Amino acid sequence: MLSLTANIRTELGNKTKAMKKQGQVPAVVYGPGVKNFSLKVDEKEFKKVLKVAGESSLIELLVDGEKKPVLINKIQKDPITDSIIHIDFFQASLKEEVEVSVPLVFEGTAPAEKDLGGTLNKNMLEVEVKALPQNLPHEIKVNIGSLKTFEDHILIKDLVIPANVKVLKDPEEIVASVLAQQNVEEELAAEITENVEDVGKVEKEKKEEVIIEEPKEKA
Repeated sequence: MLSLTANIRTELGNKTKAMKKQGQVPAVVYGPGVKNFSLKVDEKEFKKVLKVAGESSLIELLVDGEKKPVLINKIQKDPITDSIIHIDFFQASLKEEVEVSVPLVFEGTAPAEKDLGGTLNKNMLEVEVKALPQNLPHEIKVNIGSLKTFEDHILIKDLVIPANVKVLKDPEEIVASVLAQQNVEEELAAEITENVEDVGKVEKEKKEEVIIEEPKEKA
């Protein structure tokens, strides 16, 4: 389990700005039976841990010598600089299952894409699972080597999932497939048509909303 050192945060108000200039990010810890408390962590160190653990793996938060198992629950970023503004840590109970979204990592080469000129279609980039925090996978690998024709599909039930992890998706749902070029063009054309129709409906509704006043009778 990866570890991240954190310190109790006492900086409030204007002092928070000075703390951020020193490379520290404000954070909070909460969870079932846990009294919320504020922390600060080094942004560079946090990014290193995040890169390896992601938001689905349990990490060990070291606070004043105490070890707290937490999940990185939410990250707020500055939309302009992309710097981290705030972090929410969820202190999980190791005896209760939690639900998280785990990223899918596509590996290999799809013969239908390489040899037949098709386009790989990823129906989903992550999948929601349920497990004890310590059993949560960091990622789920998807080998696309089985996609040899345009009729082949990789389904949820085809994914290699640890025995102690439950996927909260329909087993028959498609994860990935390869589309023939003609099908790709048809899908794009259908999307454009749908968008045009939607715009037309909106304009029609706006016209219907206009109230036309009847001419007043002359006295």
